[in-house]
Amino acid sequence: QVQLVGSGGGLVQPGGSLRLSCAASGIMFSIYDMGWYRQAPGKQREWVAGIGGGGTTNYADSVKGRFTISRDNAKNTVYLQMNSLKSEDTAVYYCVGSLGANAYWGQGTQVPVSS
Repeated sequence: QVQLVGSGGGLVQPGGSLRLSCAASGIMFSIYDMGWYRQAPGKQREWVAGIGGGGTTNYADSVKGRFTISRDNAKNTVYLQMNSLKSEDTAVYYCVGSLGANAYWGQGTQVPVSS
């Protein structure tokens, strides 16, 4: 059974930092492309960042320079370090693991950015 369990969300003030984690089980984690999406209230889900099995990273323009995605294959975990958070980063953040046509989603973790 495949499971992706996200954690690390919570209320943060503008300008603050937060690190999200997503622990995967039931997949050969090291060969999966991993990523983070987010969905703000009233908006469509959008892609945030991705990291390939080889470690290549990509970011949405809106988070480039502020967010860092990384992975620890020994722990089957992908991370999203979020710095200089803005109110517009408020969303539910979802991790996803994909390989070919297969994609598995985590349950989402809330990140409200507010003073």
